[in-house]
Amino acid sequence: MLNLIKRDLILQKKQLLVYLGCIVFFIVMNTHPILIFTITSIFIPFNTHAYDEKTETNILLNSLPYTRKEIVASRYIGTIVYMLLAIAVTSAMLIIFQKSFTVEHIVMGNALFLLFAAITFPLFYQFKQNHMSSIVMVSFLVLAHFGPAAVQFLVTKFSTVTDAIFSLSVSALYTIATVIIVCIYIISWGVSLIIYQRKAF
Repeated sequence: MLNLIKRDLILQKKQLLVYLGCIVFFIVMNTHPILIFTITSIFIPFNTHAYDEKTETNILLNSLPYTRKEIVASRYIGTIVYMLLAIAVTSAMLIIFQKSFTVEHIVMGNALFLLFAAITFPLFYQFKQNHMSSIVMVSFLVLAHFGPAAVQFLVTKFSTVTDAIFSLSVSALYTIATVIIVCIYIISWGVSLIIYQRKAF
């Protein structure tokens, strides 16, 4: 399974300059650190999905001595690895450009990424549309743009609920959010495995 994770990294090495260029672009455009960490975490996992879709890699993978459970696990575990690498690279670039950011920015950015990955990964396994990657990325950008306004609306509309939530301590909020996201990620993993095991290649 480790070799499958290495494979994804090897495939991405040719696009390293593009990856770094994207980080520099968002930094220069004064994008919020949370959004920068979210987007840079997305780059490698979703690019790998797009590559596998174009080359029909799953046919090759299923001919190798790997179980379908291992193939799906490598994608979900690999995503965590790529996220950690993205945190390191993005943090270094922000420091080089003397842009301020906090641990909270990192945590919130990557929480959004994991949530987005958990929702979209099963879609990649279920649908084989040629433009699936583009649809997902455009949807993400739209949500990123309109998301804050939607959250503000919900906060105003359901003030009683939000007041109860914000009355909790910061550590309690982070713990609850972490547990929820981890549960969603694990459920997504299970859904993807069920879908992948039923597919014929």
